[in-house]
Amino acid sequence: MRAAPLLWPLTITASSRAEELLISAAASLTDIMKDIGRRYEKQSDNRILSNFGASSLLARQIEQGMPADLFVSANEAQMDRLEKAGAIEKGTRIGLLTNKLVIVARRDSPIKIDTARDLAKPTVSRIVIADPQSVPAGIYARQFLTSAGIWERVQGTIVPTENVRADLAVVEAGNAEVGIVYATDASVVRDVHIMLTVPEELSPKITYPAALVANSANAQATRRFLAFLNSNEAAEIFQNAGFGVVK
Repeated sequence: MRAAPLLWPLTITASSRAEELLISAAASLTDIMKDIGRRYEKQSDNRILSNFGASSLLARQIEQGMPADLFVSANEAQMDRLEKAGAIEKGTRIGLLTNKLVIVARRDSPIKIDTARDLAKPTVSRIVIADPQSVPAGIYARQFLTSAGIWERVQGTIVPTENVRADLAVVEAGNAEVGIVYATDASVVRDVHIMLTVPEELSPKITYPAALVANSANAQATRRFLAFLNSNEAAEIFQNAGFGVVK
């Protein structure tokens, strides 16, 4: 019995130009990819359509045949999954960006988090992270908590969500004392503040790979857009938004 195809997410954005390129990108890239898309449209004959969501969801959509020209994942595992399935174009995969994990709380929160172990204190009854079983941000958060030696102690306080944007919404609403999210997402939300940047020695390596989707209907135009994403011009835009750039 074949699985029913997934429905299109509602987070699709567009502007008005000629040849359409559909970019499936991790939810943590929402703001920056909209900006990049607008800039690219001004210098090309392309129209950039962006489909944002958890990388695991996007990979599953592509596997099930949902149209896409370019995939930008928040971790290597989802790109590995598509590469193994023959769903990305050989020779087009690149490492594009890096990011950091941070611990956030509402700006009016009395809680103090000075070290990772403070997350295991009784004052923290709910920690929101993306789904640690499938969503890259949640997988990274679990790896961090495991490296800090507190995953078993805090596991009962974990509130899983579908992506980092949902994490931030939960914290903003006061439904969790703290959240573990990407630094780039935390920086664009007004009502939360960063209490701790995860130390490098405890942080997993966070890499965003990008690749052309196999059987893209706009392969040449998508290759040009991928080249733009990997250009010095785009690197400056990404870095200004807080991302690291893979050299």
